[in-house]
Amino acid sequence: MRQRLVAALDQGTTSTRCMLFDRQGRMVSIAQREHQQFYPHPGWVEHDASEIWSIVRRIVPQALEDAGVSADEVVALGVTNQRETSVLWNRHTGAPVSRAIVWQDTRTTGVLAGFAERIDPALVLSHTGLPMANYFSAAKLRWMLDRDPAAADAAQAGDLMFGTMDSWITWNLSGGAGRDGAPFGVHVTDVTNASRTMLMNLDTLDWDDELLAAMGIPRAVLPEIRPTIGIVARTADPVAGIAIGALIGDQQASLFGQTAFDAGEAKCTFGTGSFLLLNTGTEVVRSSHGLITTVAHKVAGEPAVYALEGSMAHAGGLVQWCRDNLGLIRSPAEIETLARSVPDNGGCYLVPAFSGLFAPYWDNAARGVLVGLTSYVNKGHIARAVLEATAWQTHDVVDAMNADAGVAARSLAVDGGMTSDNLLMQTIADVLDIPVVRPMMAETVALGAAYAAGLAVGYWSDRRVLRAFWRKAGEWQPSMTAAQRESERARWRHAVAVAQMWGQRPT
Repeated sequence: MRQRLVAALDQGTTSTRCMLFDRQGRMVSIAQREHQQFYPHPGWVEHDASEIWSIVRRIVPQALEDAGVSADEVVALGVTNQRETSVLWNRHTGAPVSRAIVWQDTRTTGVLAGFAERIDPALVLSHTGLPMANYFSAAKLRWMLDRDPAAADAAQAGDLMFGTMDSWITWNLSGGAGRDGAPFGVHVTDVTNASRTMLMNLDTLDWDDELLAAMGIPRAVLPEIRPTIGIVARTADPVAGIAIGALIGDQQASLFGQTAFDAGEAKCTFGTGSFLLLNTGTEVVRSSHGLITTVAHKVAGEPAVYALEGSMAHAGGLVQWCRDNLGLIRSPAEIETLARSVPDNGGCYLVPAFSGLFAPYWDNAARGVLVGLTSYVNKGHIARAVLEATAWQTHDVVDAMNADAGVAARSLAVDGGMTSDNLLMQTIADVLDIPVVRPMMAETVALGAAYAAGLAVGYWSDRRVLRAFWRKAGEWQPSMTAAQRESERARWRHAVAVAQMWGQRPT
């Protein structure tokens, strides 16, 4: 009997991977490649969408070959992606108009100011669940259209297509521009990714005409919004015939991969950024403590499931910055070794507001600071401050989520590449004063996309089956005293205030 597998294509901020899973949710193969990061100006972050597509074309066949299966033995493919990163491309040639603008990019502050003159930010928050921030996609699209008047005209005429990475990849997978007899690609997104654009109405799950008009975004350039789980197309390139059964933003995929299907269940992913999501069920819950409301997932024919989210721009990305920009380490794994070379942070604190501050502050103007330096501080202390920055950012978001939920979290389920750092996990448990629990499969983003795609084609009968696959791999108990925790928390908050002050225009 031939083996039947389900595939996930995980297009992330620093790399793209294709993973194959069996019926027990076990990984069978993985193919992965990094892509280049571009920083043309301070605060600007770009990706080459064509490079990312070329990587997809290589890794999908490689993952199949490594698993020893052909395309007709893969029942479905789930696509998950870095969510707010924005691509604008030509419908007829398939060529991107420019590099993709990455979710961390801060160039759109002026665009947001223009939006605020035409529409009340409170109305945007009410309709979309999102504050008016650089993070989200609408201002990125408007910036690309404003950069070239010809692009704005072409978008209005329907000659250009806009999308987050799920749209770009799915369009190419399903045929793209349709050359050489291939079908034309489908221009779609799903509700989880659309909910990150600042253009989708949370109640109607459709593009919001009032916001489109105020922001000058033509409907013709936007993809069709589909449910998360349900077949949208079949692949034509680089292999033919696989059902694309799910599109889902990476953090929602992680929530799904953690099998947090019910209201009240939460997870925190530590990747390039760090993201805490709380499932709120079919109810749209509005935060009063700086979190955002987003769509967790939607099955075709069923009501949408929503979530509260706290987003932090830099976690693993901060470690990468230490490697690439500062040369403190040669590989990300070395950050823990370096941090363990000292007993504490030596009095220094790092606030990584490279893209402003995300939840719960939402301060676009804030800038990163390293404070508390003395001649005593060495690179080991800075490495400690790097890990503690991720822990204290998590603390701030958990505090906000506890306040919104009206009840304190009793533990934190974690996943993502940074969970292999045991010192970081212990630090998070210490500052939160609750246990931190890691599942056996830490890469739950790809797993969640695979679960969603498999459900779409009946590979798994229902979500209850998937719960049985979850296994605990590690747990960290808090060990910090209450007095030390409160002292460190006060210093962290003071450092955050400095980061916010630094972003203000000097008088």
